[in-house]
Amino acid sequence: MQAIFLLPNQKTQRLLFRKLQLSDFEIWLELFKDGHTAKMLGMDYFKTPEERCEKWFEWTFHRYENNLGGQNVLISKETDQLIGQSGLLVREVENEFELEIAYSILPQFRGQGFGIEAAKKCRDFAFENDFHNRLISIIHPENNDSKNVALNNGMTFKKQIDYSGNTMDLFEIKKTAWKKSD
Repeated sequence: MQAIFLLPNQKTQRLLFRKLQLSDFEIWLELFKDGHTAKMLGMDYFKTPEERCEKWFEWTFHRYENNLGGQNVLISKETDQLIGQSGLLVREVENEFELEIAYSILPQFRGQGFGIEAAKKCRDFAFENDFHNRLISIIHPENNDSKNVALNNGMTFKKQIDYSGNTMDLFEIKKTAWKKSD
């Protein structure tokens, strides 16, 4: 079965998208060594970086297998390094089907615009393929970097929601407001 919400083999100016592989574990483990990042991703209740990474992989592969979207690995075209993940995630928010643009960049690659570049590709891919009439990002209220990515992706703050027992900020962009950037 084709996983329609994934972006394997998609490209941006600096990035290649591909599916997560078990061989990516050691590299991705770095993301969860930082307690602040784990908190922003809602993974801080897992005790160790290894537990967080194992759960992340489990959730990602579950999404892949059940056509629930999932994060794609982002590979730098210039260096061939894994620099982060981004993708479209099927979510249920307030009893509605939603499609979330998600992104996580490894610490050493932050601040270089990779999150924005990947998020814009996800947005364009979703709207070009008519997956939904709006896209969202669910962001921890303290995660100013992710809010910045959402705003740079043409999203606006909609409201705070209760998501999995946590207060989160919901950002959105409607297809009618989307203009494909060149």
